[in-house]
Amino acid sequence: MASYKPTKVQAYPKLGERVTEDTLYWKNYKAPVLIKEFGAVTKIEFSPQPPHNYVVTASTRIQVYGPHSQEPLRSFTRFHDTAYGGSFRGDGKLLVAGSEEGLIRLFDISGRVALRQFTGHSKAVHVTSFLSDGYRVVSGSDDLSCRVWDVASGTQLSSFTEHTDYIRAVASSRLNPDLYVTGSYDHTVKLFDVRVGGSVMTMQHGHPVESVLLYPSEALMVSTGGRYVKVWDLLKGGQQLVTLKNHHKTVTCACLSTTDNKLLTGSLDRHVKVYNSSYKVVNTFDYAASILSLSVAPDDDVIAVGMTNGVLSVRHRKHTEDKQEVLGKKRRTPTYRVFIKGKNYMPKHDDFLVSKTVKPHLQKYDKLLKSFQVSKALDATLESWRRFKKPEVTVAVMMELNRRGTLKNALAGRDEKSLTTLLLFLIKNITDTRFSNPLLKVADMVTDLYYDVVPQSPVVERLLQRLMELLGREAELQQELLQVLGILDTLFASLTPRKGVSGPVAPPIMQGTQLQAA
Repeated sequence: MASYKPTKVQAYPKLGERVTEDTLYWKNYKAPVLIKEFGAVTKIEFSPQPPHNYVVTASTRIQVYGPHSQEPLRSFTRFHDTAYGGSFRGDGKLLVAGSEEGLIRLFDISGRVALRQFTGHSKAVHVTSFLSDGYRVVSGSDDLSCRVWDVASGTQLSSFTEHTDYIRAVASSRLNPDLYVTGSYDHTVKLFDVRVGGSVMTMQHGHPVESVLLYPSEALMVSTGGRYVKVWDLLKGGQQLVTLKNHHKTVTCACLSTTDNKLLTGSLDRHVKVYNSSYKVVNTFDYAASILSLSVAPDDDVIAVGMTNGVLSVRHRKHTEDKQEVLGKKRRTPTYRVFIKGKNYMPKHDDFLVSKTVKPHLQKYDKLLKSFQVSKALDATLESWRRFKKPEVTVAVMMELNRRGTLKNALAGRDEKSLTTLLLFLIKNITDTRFSNPLLKVADMVTDLYYDVVPQSPVVERLLQRLMELLGREAELQQELLQVLGILDTLFASLTPRKGVSGPVAPPIMQGTQLQAA
């Protein structure tokens, strides 16, 4: 009896994403280095001055790391409760942070004891930042107020209570030391001017605002909250320019890269997305847990991401020196020679060759096909991981069933769950040019078998109707393509030179015009 031949899965060309310069630039990072912190990492910020150390705020500690260090260079642990919003001054020498106690502490980066302690907030201070002059600090608190403090004297200079909910985002202007932006859970973003004594512009984000940032020109501002990232034009009175909806969960943080000011956003859906100047996603970084904080080094060499599980993920850019070092390493060790020993040996004329029978390994669907369980074989190829990762296997089994003449038997007699899975697979892949030809035949059989079956569930009816619409649209497209092919055949035939006539023959319309002119 002949042995069973496994189902031959056809190799289809992969439909890869379009590779651009932005894609290559943002894929040029090494595997992430993971550092375990003491709690959820709520804030990361890089120093604007070389060597671009970065401060990490997590639990009751604020720690300073070097760009290539896995151990903190400096730790500030003078907090009795959770610390928030660690932020550098422009010269990288001072550090300010809020806390759950409502206190704001100012640290010297080379010391350990707080230089100043600002008291005045009655609730937790989640965000702090230096104004661009370096002599004042702005803070936002859960007591609904944002306040400006004098660094030298430690006194409060101004207080604004225009927000009606928690203030969780602050961004200071680098061009004007009297301007800063705040974002609140009351769904608003406000631009404050210390000289005026209040806000000069208000924008409605529509969701609780988690972060705000200003572009270097400060003509544009970005706010994140809910699933949305919104870009505002400050020169036009806070007019909304773009709304981005690329995340599936709350967008918690955003930052800008040095190269062309590319926008990066992090979300609770565990993704960091990179946008180009047209606000199209050019790259996505995946992480193991929800993202709370994100920052990029001023030279784009390091991307640091903080997550809810207390893990700090750091990615470093690849350089040509690293590639040359890898290429220069000797990969062939003595163990390599041992493993390949005899691999290239050619048998001689007098050698006696003993062949060992290798038992072929059959996939689950092949075992079921071998025992003529056609319906279960099709179900095995419709498992979630296979139909999403390798749809060509499902299509190959359908083609094999059709060749055997048992495809209709495999499709018939299905319950609501298995029929829904089959219809979803057809709807997703029937318009794929790689699979459309065999799947059109399968779709025709499915509609013949189940379209008039009574009773049907609302889900199945809706999916069948959608499949019929796709089939109708596909038929219209093919008819239009046939018309285009007919027009092209006519044009090519009219341009083909005839025997005894040099050069192309004019189309019939042009010939008639020439005869009338003659």
